[in-house]
Amino acid sequence: MFPETVLWAEAAPAQTTAASLGGMMPLVLIFVIFYFLLIRPQQKQVKIHQEMLASLKKGDTVVTSGGMIGTIVEMKNNELTLKIADNVRAKFTKSSVTALVKNDNQ
Repeated sequence: MFPETVLWAEAAPAQTTAASLGGMMPLVLIFVIFYFLLIRPQQKQVKIHQEMLASLKKGDTVVTSGGMIGTIVEMKNNELTLKIADNVRAKFTKSSVTALVKNDNQ
């Protein structure tokens, strides 16, 4: 029907490998930037948190993800019993601990 359109489409030059690599370079650069600004620091924070969870022991004062502050009185596998106040104890999973409180006494 429209032979000039067909001829024009056939006349399009084929891209070379170098040109396609040049077009991918901004994507590679964005990934590298994301890796160093987002992924790597997050991996370091996760590693530090895992080390902190592994080093918990009885008598440590911790903060849970819900904001509860308590002292560890018992540890069983993945479960902690925290003393929150006098005669008040609550059970939490180990993974719910977000921070270890630094006391002046320790």
